[in-house]
Amino acid sequence: MSAAVVLHVAGARPNFPKAAPVIRALDRPGLRQLLVHTGQHYDERMSAVFFRQLRLPEPDINLGVGSGSHACQTAGIMAGLDELMTATRPALTVVYGDVNSALAAALVATKLGIPVAHVEAGLRSFDRSMPEEINRIVVDHLSDLLLATSADAVAHLGNEGIAADKIHFVGNPMIDTLLDNLDRFDVAGIRAALSLPDRYIVATLHRPANVDDPAGVIDLVKAMHAVADQLPVVLPLHPRGRHHLENAGLHSHRALRVVEPLGYIEFVSLVRGAAVVVTDSGGVQEEATMLGVPCLTLRPNTERPVTITHGTNRLVTRAALAEAVATTLDAGRPATWRTPPLWDGKAGERIAEIIAGVLR
Repeated sequence: MSAAVVLHVAGARPNFPKAAPVIRALDRPGLRQLLVHTGQHYDERMSAVFFRQLRLPEPDINLGVGSGSHACQTAGIMAGLDELMTATRPALTVVYGDVNSALAAALVATKLGIPVAHVEAGLRSFDRSMPEEINRIVVDHLSDLLLATSADAVAHLGNEGIAADKIHFVGNPMIDTLLDNLDRFDVAGIRAALSLPDRYIVATLHRPANVDDPAGVIDLVKAMHAVADQLPVVLPLHPRGRHHLENAGLHSHRALRVVEPLGYIEFVSLVRGAAVVVTDSGGVQEEATMLGVPCLTLRPNTERPVTITHGTNRLVTRAALAEAVATTLDAGRPATWRTPPLWDGKAGERIAEIIAGVLR
């Protein structure tokens, strides 16, 4: 009897640390795994370096879709996956997170009658102006296995009428990757490489609500300059929003240093050594929580409230950012901190056991 095929679909930088522990844990007799890289993030700094650093196998298929509007990107991924899934007929398609690659894969698999497992199911910001929120809702309601990272996510799925036997609270596989690499995070090394002092701030900015509106970007840059007045800031700049941020004078403050996107090991090393993190990224909220680094999230909401109730995160506005940074710096980093339940480095193993059980 031929081995059952599990098709993993990843395509963007946040997907890779989530997929790595699941793929490793599913490496067992009777299962054949195929890894598809859609090419949603496609350059060296946003993609290839993650495969090397996380010891992920080279993708079996790279669709090479690249950037574009949400509609064009999703359609391109769907066209490539339709041909692939029709040819391979996987027993299960596994999708990760809330990116367009996950949406496209869930749609194609469902229309072909192929079951879908969603890793990171149930997250909700309750803000439908976010493209990712639409993706989360649609993918969850198409999925046959909903693998949740937190208790609030489980509750959201139940409240939306999804059957309880489809929902599994497994923990966070991205945290598996972080814990697995703790010994590789070199704070002194990244500080030296970037010529940073002992105390510094890390920032990441890429959400459309923050970087797409030129008038709003001017206010954002003023807020970041007020942060840099207090302590040097290093900002690995995502391609999204770069043009507007640069035009608004992001580079004009001598204590705010913009660098290219970093590899996984380098970036988490940078976060681990920071006095505070300013971000609009979901994954960074989780990483800061596990590392005990104070995190200020420049958003009115978060789909990861567990990083507030059981972590180091808090939501701030642009207007309140400088004062929040000052207060956080005065308080210092916590000596001890809470972490969310089941964020213990074993989520990948739990997911693998559930998938293997379904496929028996």
